[in-house]
Amino acid sequence: MLYVDTSILVGFCTHEGKSPAIHKWYDNSKDIKLISSTWTFTEFASALGIKERSGQITSKESRNAWKLFEAICTNDIELLPIENKVFYSAGLLVLDSKSKLRSGDALHLAAAKYFKAKSIITLDKVLEKNASRLKIKTIVL
Repeated sequence: MLYVDTSILVGFCTHEGKSPAIHKWYDNSKDIKLISSTWTFTEFASALGIKERSGQITSKESRNAWKLFEAICTNDIELLPIENKVFYSAGLLVLDSKSKLRSGDALHLAAAKYFKAKSIITLDKVLEKNASRLKIKTIVL
């Protein structure tokens, strides 16, 4: 079971430097159970909003990216609900200032651990470092 960080989905659904590598990985991941948390909806929407406000994408590109994201979530990635204890665990992760984790990344990491994911795929170096600390294998593209 592989936990998919939102950064991967943003890179898949929009055009970024790592998008070709993400598409290649995704095409080769059909035999892997992919999961993420319901937090991904909010974080993905936020990323699109930031990209649109900053002129990185148009409104039409944002709508198209959202449609693709919804299709992926419907067909390929199971989004699991987050229980209160996962929020608590994420809070403990960000309390450690040395972790340099932001709250959203801590929530992904705590969720991956709670869901017993074997590994996590991300573009985020801070998330990668902290996943390793928690003995969660990381795939970084």
